[in-house]
Amino acid sequence: MRLLLIRHGQIPSNARDVLDTRVPGPTLTELGERQAQALPDALRGEDVTALFASTLVRTQLTARPLARGLGLEVRVRDGLREITAGELEGELGHDERGLRYMEIAFSWAAGQVTRRMPGGENGTEMLGRYDAVVEEASALGAGTVAFISHGAAIRTWTAARADNVDVEFAASHPLENTGVVVLEGSPRDGWKALSWAGAVVFTRGPGGGSGPTGRPVE
Repeated sequence: MRLLLIRHGQIPSNARDVLDTRVPGPTLTELGERQAQALPDALRGEDVTALFASTLVRTQLTARPLARGLGLEVRVRDGLREITAGELEGELGHDERGLRYMEIAFSWAAGQVTRRMPGGENGTEMLGRYDAVVEEASALGAGTVAFISHGAAIRTWTAARADNVDVEFAASHPLENTGVVVLEGSPRDGWKALSWAGAVVFTRGPGGGSGPTGRPVE
């Protein structure tokens, strides 16, 4: 199975680097709308046969042009939503409390799944809900499945589940709006990342933390 994990188009809080994880969340900016319109051309070489989005409005709006171009329904699943920020909601991503959000999220990928986001979910809950949608998609028997999801969720799940991506790599490699992580594998056999935002994944890289928008922290 080929799995495309696609970050949604830009929303206002992305431009301000603010944690914004509540459902249903804001709509896309003008730039986000253009990014969504560009997705069908960007993915023209992919034979996508199933399309999923999260319960946040921004992913469904991002998926709409792709669904129309492919003639597919958008399967909306809560499991693909962003990692709940809880008490950190509204914090600046580059401030101490905002950075704590990503530090906790990446600690789940490193195996510390019992840690809990203040006022939010723990790693077992987050990875479990994402795994459930991956299992559902795999059961369809589709060759290529696209998920329109969220930056922190994509990076955390990939670092936890892909054999060739670790926390250091995921933390140090940006995933901009409508950036795509391409994986191959299955829930039974495991996953290998083939590319990350257009770059081939060869090895594990050095890195540090990252903000919720996906840009590395300097």
